[in-house]
Amino acid sequence: MNDDELIEQCRAGDTAAFGELVGAYRTRTWAVCLQITGNRHDAEDALQDALTAAWQNLDKFRGTAKFSTWLHRIAANAALATVRRRREVMVDEIDLGASSESSVADRVVDVDAVRRALADLPDEYRTAVVLREYAQLSYAEIAEHQGIPVQTVKSRINRARTRLVEALAPAV
Repeated sequence: MNDDELIEQCRAGDTAAFGELVGAYRTRTWAVCLQITGNRHDAEDALQDALTAAWQNLDKFRGTAKFSTWLHRIAANAALATVRRRREVMVDEIDLGASSESSVADRVVDVDAVRRALADLPDEYRTAVVLREYAQLSYAEIAEHQGIPVQTVKSRINRARTRLVEALAPAV
């Protein structure tokens, strides 16, 4: 069954159809939430919020974009909201310190170091790079999501990647 048929079933209240519909995009949606939030617990909360919001707002899905793009936008927004709530409650929670003695190779494979580096990016940079690298959205889709020109998306992704490289490089 294709997405359009599943969406119609969902709109008629079929929760099994919704499970099938979002199940096809679960891995990438999870990756978006995890990379934006930086930890499994917050990513789980964001994913649950995103799926709830998608179910509750399915009648607002116009079909002008792919369902996966719409779902990833909701997931990115839910993840950003989770990060903002966490920052309000525990500003000092993020430990951005990393050993200057570790090699670049060791730090790149260290998932926690990458997550901390992502967490240190401004929200608009983190969202753009995560939507590009983990959700595999096009520059145009990201531009539409963020309400900015494509060139700005490219600039944000470039700046995000530069900052990530700097954050993951060993101190000299």
